[in-house]
Amino acid sequence: MDPRFTTTTTTTTTTDDPESPPGIRKPLPARLFAVHGTNAETRWEALRGEGDLTPARLFFVRNHTSTPLIDAATWRLTLWGSGLRGGPVSFTYRDLLAIPAEEVTAFVECAGNGRSLYREQQGEEVSGTPWRLGAVGVARWRGVPLAALLGRAGMTARAVALMPRGLDPDYVEGGENLGRVRRPLPVAKALDDVLVAYEMNGRPLPPDHGFPARLVVPGWAGIAWIKWLGDVEVSAEPLESPWSSRLYRMHGPGHPPGGGPPLTRTGVKSAFELPWPARLRAGHGHLLHGRSWSGNGRVVRVDVSDDEGVSWRPAHLHGDRSPRGWVRWTFRWTPLGAGEAALLARAVDETGAVQPERATCNRLGYAFDAVVRHPVVVT
Repeated sequence: MDPRFTTTTTTTTTTDDPESPPGIRKPLPARLFAVHGTNAETRWEALRGEGDLTPARLFFVRNHTSTPLIDAATWRLTLWGSGLRGGPVSFTYRDLLAIPAEEVTAFVECAGNGRSLYREQQGEEVSGTPWRLGAVGVARWRGVPLAALLGRAGMTARAVALMPRGLDPDYVEGGENLGRVRRPLPVAKALDDVLVAYEMNGRPLPPDHGFPARLVVPGWAGIAWIKWLGDVEVSAEPLESPWSSRLYRMHGPGHPPGGGPPLTRTGVKSAFELPWPARLRAGHGHLLHGRSWSGNGRVVRVDVSDDEGVSWRPAHLHGDRSPRGWVRWTFRWTPLGAGEAALLARAVDETGAVQPERATCNRLGYAFDAVVRHPVVVT
């Protein structure tokens, strides 16, 4: 039987938690999250005082549909397709735990993070979940290299593409059933640094974050990080899905007909650990906290401006400065007079990439990487 059409999982979607919207399992108190339908955005002020890792209780949730509850005892991960030497090969949860594991500290970020800022900051209308900057988090992930599973499954030199697919319910858009979330992954990336992770910050993955196993694809947009991983097609031919042929591409004026190439690496970004807007007292010194990250590697410099970018001063960098995580920073600021102001943070990564003044607009609002004007009310 074709493994694409079989599953041994339970995907019930009810919840008794009054603080969770339908389809999300963990509590989402308003002081910590902004809820957008089936998604939950971390409020940046909630990260104040946290270390380099984002606790699971504060981690954003990006669901196309709803969080399934899956029984690890009956779950199977099946690799199949024309790029394998033989037929389908399945791994149980116990099998994964018995294979030598690796760990990586890495951020995962929705490709639409910052989407609302196209309208708020650039006056451009886009569609999609109206994230500000809270659809990102850093965790220490533990699991099995995908390369190890491909080796055990007998991947051949003919393989050119993979299609990981989740076990969440089918996604329906505009009345069209697009099936379960799935997105092609090049073999080269899969063999480089991709994990099939079963732990997050030293504990089994919570249901909302992919239990029993998910992909970890460092540096790449969150759509590649398939949660609730159920099967992976290994193909000797190129592969496409709606999440690569229509969605998660740049569409609109200035982009090719049919959209640009599928989005992969994320850009350089920064955020203040402040409410939106923040309220600060005039004439008092404030130690501002923030974080910066980049899909290209380690952030090496962060500058802050309080005069709309006319002048910049360096922030002080803290933390482990992981090349796949983010860097925490602080900046001392004394606002002199009452009124409305804006704080700007601009990061540079180890490749020399720097946050631009404007992000490249696209109809679906992906890849906002411009310097953000964080509003402040000084009293």
